[in-house]
Amino acid sequence: MVTFNRRDMLRLGAYGAAGAILSTAASSSVLPSLVMPKADPLAPLPAQPAPAQVAVPTAPAGIDPQLFARAKAALDQHSIYARDTIGIADFSKPSAEPRFHVVDLASGQVESHRVCHGRGSDPAHSGYVERFSNDFGSYATSNGTYTTADYYDGKYGLSMKVRGLDWTNNNAEARAIVIHNAWYAEDDMIPLHGQLGRSEGCFAMSKDSQYAVMRRLAGGRMIYADKLV
Repeated sequence: MVTFNRRDMLRLGAYGAAGAILSTAASSSVLPSLVMPKADPLAPLPAQPAPAQVAVPTAPAGIDPQLFARAKAALDQHSIYARDTIGIADFSKPSAEPRFHVVDLASGQVESHRVCHGRGSDPAHSGYVERFSNDFGSYATSNGTYTTADYYDGKYGLSMKVRGLDWTNNNAEARAIVIHNAWYAEDDMIPLHGQLGRSEGCFAMSKDSQYAVMRRLAGGRMIYADKLV
């Protein structure tokens, strides 16, 4: 039988502690390189710097040329940095139609979604925006230029704040105007009622549309909302 005196025991204990430290250090340096980070489906796309001119010279199919020209002018007027993709909400159209357009300005590709307007903009619930308002308590949609802001978890789950840049919509943040989903904005409202429900001024969409729009427009990208008289 092998016996150890006190000095031997202390020496072996020190060797064991050193081995444990080395083992832990090796594990911590190796393991992170083996773990692949998960892609965040709602992480904003990298903002592209502003080119000298918007690449798409004319309105893509499905977007009114006059409204598209207004949106391009707003992009320049407000010197918005992220100019690769913009949102255009055409409130000349009824809520039954896909009227929120996400436009890739490099390719001209467009994705269109249904979006609600505020009940204060449509008191008779006709499906059309009758008026805009920037007033508190109006429950109306505001027209003008917006940029997207932070995600947050609210009444309707994951939502996105927007900032109003014009005198017609500069109360948007204080009025809690945001992008969110809602049951009354789902596509099954159309065969039942012929139109979507009304929000309190927010850009309310179906959940699928909301996630697609937030993914494309996150990171301070522009939304231009208006109607043609």
